Amino acid sequence: MRLRLPIGFILLLAATALLGSENLVQFSDESLRARYQVLITELRCPKCQNQNLADSDSPISGDLREEVQRMLEQQLTDSEIKDYLTSRYSEFILYRPDVNKTTYLLWGSPVVILLIGLIAALRLSRRNTAQVVCSGRTEIDHETRLAELLKSGEDDK
Repeated sequence: MRLRLPIGFILLLAATALLGSENLVQFSDESLRARYQVLITELRCPKCQNQNLADSDSPISGDLREEVQRMLEQQLTDSEIKDYLTSRYSEFILYRPDVNKTTYLLWGSPVVILLIGLIAALRLSRRNTAQVVCSGRTEIDHETRLAELLKSGEDDK
């Protein structure tokens, strides 16, 4: 009897949490559900900073998820859906925009930065190697000079 009340309260809380959860999307075919999941993770929320449609809680992302669902049910292809959303929200909505004249800098800058970093690392490693070789030679020169001085000092006695 003592446990019925706390267990009932916990079940009531769990039920209300389920009621407040996001509406589950219903599809006529499981392949549409898989395409839907891929699309909403590839599309960016136009309002949120760096969130896709699947992760965003903003009202516009909810509307866009419904729009994607509607277009999938109308048998539109993924590229047609992306083209429609791109025409409406620009290429910002795509997490992976196409490579074209306007996105060369976006796609090419990581490669250029990586090459610059590799060249700088090679130059630094060569410079450090040259300094070690030079400093090693001077130590040997100092040791031989010291040995000569010690030897000449002993000869003077």
